[in-house]
Amino acid sequence: MTASSSAPEILSFGEAMAMFVATSSGDLAEVEHFSRDIAGADTNVAIGLSRLGFRVGWLSRVGNDSAGQYLRARLVAEGLDCRFLSTDSEHPTGLLFKERAAGGADPRVEYMRRNSAASQLSPEDAGEVDFSALRHLHATGIPPAVSASCRELSQQLIQRAREHGASVSFDPNLRPTLWSSESEMRTTLNAMAAHANWVLPGLSEGQLLTGRDNAHDIAGFYLDQGAEAVVIKLGPEGSYYRGTLTGHDESFTVAGVPVSEVIDTVGAGDGFAVGFVSAMLDGLDPRQALKRANLIGAEQVQVLGDMEGLPHRERLQQLETTRFETGLSM
Repeated sequence: MTASSSAPEILSFGEAMAMFVATSSGDLAEVEHFSRDIAGADTNVAIGLSRLGFRVGWLSRVGNDSAGQYLRARLVAEGLDCRFLSTDSEHPTGLLFKERAAGGADPRVEYMRRNSAASQLSPEDAGEVDFSALRHLHATGIPPAVSASCRELSQQLIQRAREHGASVSFDPNLRPTLWSSESEMRTTLNAMAAHANWVLPGLSEGQLLTGRDNAHDIAGFYLDQGAEAVVIKLGPEGSYYRGTLTGHDESFTVAGVPVSEVIDTVGAGDGFAVGFVSAMLDGLDPRQALKRANLIGAEQVQVLGDMEGLPHRERLQQLETTRFETGLSM
């Protein structure tokens, strides 16, 4: 495949799962009715960037089953380029069940992803990717936690993207239960972060991965390893930036966007990543990028579902005009 205007300019990869969300609150064992949706941190970011008008490719596998057919149709409907989404006839599509939490609490989630189609991903799945056409690669710490072959794929994609001049964002998105040890998790993910341009951990994630206590020192750890910018998510308090994207070392905190009610916290970090990555690709400066990241993260927590709050470009422009030009968020 040769570079062309139709080739994806952004690539995301990982596991998309069919999600069944309880339609009423209570223990999952007692809930009788569920609604079907799509889930996956990597797909959330891919969909969010696609909604903002970027050409986004999705690299993964699904099973030869109804869940896989559903996921493919949903991803295509969201505008994703699925030329790198293959069907695995020997392994099933991953599933998850999500409770309906009350009062903005984190919902309990049960996964059924062991030996899933996406867990069989390997470097061979990237054989047809035209890296010369890529502007950006978004990676998270989830695929390398799923299997050894997914880990190899993750490392290769980051290396090839950087070799061809694409920028790379890395969100640790810790899933400790998927790792054989905390030490292996730290070593693997910190090595991946060292090869990314922009590292996007949450504060507690950064503390666990680096052993540093505060945002300034966590950022320093990754800057010393080779990152150009580190953006640390601080929840409702906003986000912290430290980096050299403007040509010199600078750091600052951008206050969070107040919300009237937190409905569902799942996907907030993915919305944040959508905001930051899209702003950087739009040519905005780091402070503007953090404002957008905080804004989309705030939008996401006000709706039920993992990606329902991710805006299309027109909606984002309306939000930014309302929030920032009138000074409501500062």
